[in-house]
Amino acid sequence: QVQLVESGGGLVQAGGSLRLSCVGSGRTFSTNAMGWFRQAPGKEREFVAAISWSGGTYYADSVKGRFTISRENAKNTVYLQMNSLKPEDTAVYYCARDRGPASGLEYAPSIDYWGQGTQVTVSS
Repeated sequence: QVQLVESGGGLVQAGGSLRLSCVGSGRTFSTNAMGWFRQAPGKEREFVAAISWSGGTYYADSVKGRFTISRENAKNTVYLQMNSLKPEDTAVYYCARDRGPASGLEYAPSIDYWGQGTQVTVSS
Protein backbone atom coordinates (compact mmCIF):
# COMPACT_ATOMS: atom_id res chain seq x y z
CA GLN A 1 0.00 0.00 0.00
CA VAL A 2 1.21 3.50 -0.87
CA GLN A 3 0.43 6.58 1.17
CA LEU A 4 0.96 10.11 -0.12
CA VAL A 5 0.94 13.07 2.25
CA GLU A 6 0.89 16.64 0.96
CA SER A 7 1.98 19.73 2.84
CA GLY A 8 2.78 23.36 2.16
CA GLY A 9 -0.62 24.75 1.29
CA GLY A 10 -1.95 27.96 2.76
CA LEU A 11 -3.17 31.48 2.14
CA VAL A 12 -1.11 33.78 -0.05
CA GLN A 13 -1.67 37.06 -1.85
CA ALA A 14 -1.80 37.23 -5.62
CA GLY A 15 1.70 37.35 -7.04
CA GLY A 16 3.09 35.34 -4.15
CA SER A 17 4.67 31.89 -4.01
CA LEU A 18 4.13 28.57 -2.29
CA ARG A 19 5.95 25.25 -2.41
CA LEU A 20 3.95 22.08 -2.00
CA SER A 21 5.58 18.83 -0.92
CA CYS A 22 4.34 15.27 -1.22
CA VAL A 23 6.01 12.47 0.72
CA GLY A 24 5.31 8.88 -0.23
CA SER A 25 5.55 5.85 2.02
CA GLY A 26 4.86 2.16 1.78
CA ARG A 27 6.64 1.61 -1.49
CA THR A 28 9.19 3.55 -3.42
CA PHE A 29 7.99 5.24 -6.56
CA SER A 30 11.25 5.97 -8.34
CA THR A 31 10.01 4.11 -11.44
CA ASN A 32 6.61 5.84 -11.48
CA ALA A 33 5.59 9.18 -12.82
CA MET A 34 4.18 11.52 -10.18
CA GLY A 35 1.68 14.30 -10.64
CA TRP A 36 -0.17 17.19 -9.09
CA PHE A 37 -3.85 17.83 -9.71
CA ARG A 38 -6.24 20.41 -8.30
CA GLN A 39 -9.93 20.82 -7.70
CA ALA A 40 -11.66 24.15 -7.19
CA PRO A 41 -15.14 24.40 -5.62
CA GLY A 42 -17.82 23.35 -8.06
CA LYS A 43 -15.29 22.19 -10.65
CA GLU A 44 -13.83 18.88 -11.73
CA ARG A 45 -10.37 17.80 -10.69
CA GLU A 46 -7.83 18.91 -13.28
CA PHE A 47 -4.25 18.12 -14.19
CA VAL A 48 -1.60 20.63 -13.10
CA ALA A 49 1.83 19.05 -13.60
CA ALA A 50 3.60 15.70 -13.81
CA ILE A 51 7.14 14.41 -13.74
CA SER A 52 8.28 11.16 -15.32
CA TRP A 53 10.47 8.59 -13.65
CA SER A 54 13.47 10.06 -15.52
CA GLY A 55 12.66 13.69 -14.72
CA GLY A 56 10.74 14.74 -17.82
CA THR A 57 8.07 17.32 -17.00
CA TYR A 58 4.57 18.09 -18.21
CA TYR A 59 2.42 21.12 -17.40
CA ALA A 60 -1.07 22.37 -17.94
CA ASP A 61 -1.11 25.46 -20.14
CA SER A 62 -2.60 27.50 -17.31
CA VAL A 63 0.47 27.03 -15.09
CA LYS A 64 3.27 26.80 -17.65
CA GLY A 65 6.04 29.26 -16.83
CA ARG A 66 4.78 29.79 -13.27
CA PHE A 67 4.88 26.32 -11.67
CA THR A 68 7.78 23.88 -11.48
CA ILE A 69 7.53 20.22 -10.53
CA SER A 70 10.54 18.30 -9.23
CA ARG A 71 11.30 15.10 -7.36
CA GLU A 72 13.84 13.62 -4.96
CA ASN A 73 13.60 9.85 -5.28
CA ALA A 74 15.96 9.23 -2.34
CA LYS A 75 13.42 11.03 -0.15
CA ASN A 76 10.30 9.68 -1.90
CA THR A 77 9.28 13.31 -2.28
CA VAL A 78 7.74 15.36 -5.07
CA TYR A 79 7.54 19.16 -5.02
CA LEU A 80 5.46 21.77 -6.75
CA GLN A 81 6.95 25.26 -6.70
CA MET A 82 4.20 27.76 -7.47
CA ASN A 83 5.16 31.34 -8.36
CA SER A 84 3.15 34.33 -9.55
CA LEU A 85 0.04 32.85 -8.02
CA LYS A 86 -3.36 34.06 -9.19
CA PRO A 87 -6.77 33.92 -7.50
CA GLU A 88 -7.83 31.32 -10.08
CA ASP A 89 -5.14 28.98 -8.71
CA THR A 90 -7.24 28.63 -5.55
CA ALA A 91 -8.07 24.95 -5.11
CA VAL A 92 -7.33 21.80 -3.18
CA TYR A 93 -4.11 20.38 -4.59
CA TYR A 94 -3.64 16.61 -4.74
CA CYS A 95 -0.49 14.60 -5.18
CA ALA A 96 -0.84 11.44 -7.25
CA ARG A 97 1.19 8.41 -8.26
CA ASP A 98 0.94 7.19 -11.83
CA ARG A 99 0.84 3.49 -12.63
CA GLY A 100 3.51 3.97 -15.28
CA PRO A 101 6.77 5.85 -15.79
CA ALA A 102 5.45 8.34 -18.39
CA SER A 103 7.40 9.17 -21.52
CA GLY A 104 7.00 11.00 -24.77
CA LEU A 105 5.69 14.43 -25.57
CA GLU A 106 2.21 14.04 -24.09
CA TYR A 107 1.19 12.96 -20.61
CA ALA A 108 -1.76 10.60 -20.23
CA PRO A 109 -2.60 10.14 -16.53
CA SER A 110 -3.21 6.68 -15.12
CA ILE A 111 -3.40 7.29 -11.38
CA ASP A 112 -3.42 4.51 -8.82
CA TYR A 113 -2.86 6.45 -5.59
CA TRP A 114 -3.97 9.90 -4.40
CA GLY A 115 -3.01 12.02 -1.44
CA GLN A 116 -5.58 13.61 0.84
CA GLY A 117 -5.07 17.11 -0.59
CA THR A 118 -3.84 20.46 0.68
CA GLN A 119 -5.72 23.74 0.37
CA VAL A 120 -4.19 26.63 -1.56
CA THR A 121 -6.01 29.97 -1.35
CA VAL A 122 -4.85 32.99 -3.33
CA SER A 123 -6.38 36.32 -2.36
CA SER A 124 -6.69 39.22 -4.78
